[in-house]
Amino acid sequence: MATEVETQHDNIILLNEHGPFHILGDIHGCFKELVALLCRLGYSIKFNDELQKYEVGAPKGYKAIFVGDLVDRGPNSPEVLRLVMDMVEQQIALCVIGNHDDKLSRMMKGHKVQVRYGLELTIEQMEKYDRAFHIRVKKFLSKLPYYIILDNGKLLIAHAGLQERLHGKNGKGVRGLCLYGPTTSKTDDNGLPVRLDWAAEYCGKAIVIYGHSPVKQPVWRNNTINIDTGCVFGGRLTAISYPDNEITSIEAFKTYAEPMRPFIDYQEHSFSSS
Repeated sequence: MATEVETQHDNIILLNEHGPFHILGDIHGCFKELVALLCRLGYSIKFNDELQKYEVGAPKGYKAIFVGDLVDRGPNSPEVLRLVMDMVEQQIALCVIGNHDDKLSRMMKGHKVQVRYGLELTIEQMEKYDRAFHIRVKKFLSKLPYYIILDNGKLLIAHAGLQERLHGKNGKGVRGLCLYGPTTSKTDDNGLPVRLDWAAEYCGKAIVIYGHSPVKQPVWRNNTINIDTGCVFGGRLTAISYPDNEITSIEAFKTYAEPMRPFIDYQEHSFSSS
């Protein structure tokens, strides 16, 4: 059994967890696509009506890891949360927090947040669920790390990635980079922060798998890979296996929201999808 070497507010370091893993990109409430992708990867999913929980079986030896942004914009964020929470509870999954999850968490704690970018849909969907479910979601989100280090430091999962010099570090600045990535002081035509391409200069030994900025296709760039292929925007929901780096994708069943930025298109070193 893997030993948790270090746990802090911002990170979990599991050096003895060697995999194999399935790492899944941004879900954004696309519950049906999530179930379809997990089933394609070999997971079994059954809903227990009495317990109001999903009973999930994992392929032999595998554990799922979610890169965050479970909620907002899509049609069924509560059931995405329930399924991921159940998988984590059954010890067949890990999850890092994304910026959308973090915003929901802050709102549930009573902090004032701007209700936009899909949060209004999540709030509406959550109204159908009882207080016990709300309490469970609040507790779950509050305990999610900003990044996870695994396999003797060879693998790092963070929602928006993380530069090598900050691996193993904590603090407000690290938290912001894990959630949003580095940005300039400027904004684009939509009023959104201009993001810096941190992966273009990454030279670390640890593989960094992340999401946050939708890409047309997953591409290896300096030992990093972005697996957010924009399912909620009519793209795909993507998983990458570790350590064999096989890509598996499910096409979005429909377009649920319009992207505020164009998908990033990296041409070279792209994967073929299954």
